[in-house]
Amino acid sequence: MEYEQMLVGDDDNSPPTVERKEKRGRKPGRKASAEKVDVKAKLERSRQSARECRARKKLRYQYLEELVADREKAVIELRRELEKYTSWIADLDAGRVPDGLQDVLQEVGALKHE
Repeated sequence: MEYEQMLVGDDDNSPPTVERKEKRGRKPGRKASAEKVDVKAKLERSRQSARECRARKKLRYQYLEELVADREKAVIELRRELEKYTSWIADLDAGRVPDGLQDVLQEVGALKHE
């Protein structure tokens, strides 16, 4: 920005004060027709940017929905497994050997030998 200094004094005995004046507004030499074309181009770029933003947002939401669905499936599977183990514990407490426990124990034993 350009500043213009002016010395101002009321009478000869008072010290001069300094005032600064800022230049604001349009720059000289620009034409209105060029601005209209620029505005139209700017609006079109803005519309295009908004379309791309909406497309990215849609993809992001699709990705998140798939992620949530996968996690919900994993939670359901883990709950089934938990229910199976709690029923096994109830069977063991009652003095019965649950179905499938022998297979799991043999599998774990085979892993230990390797």
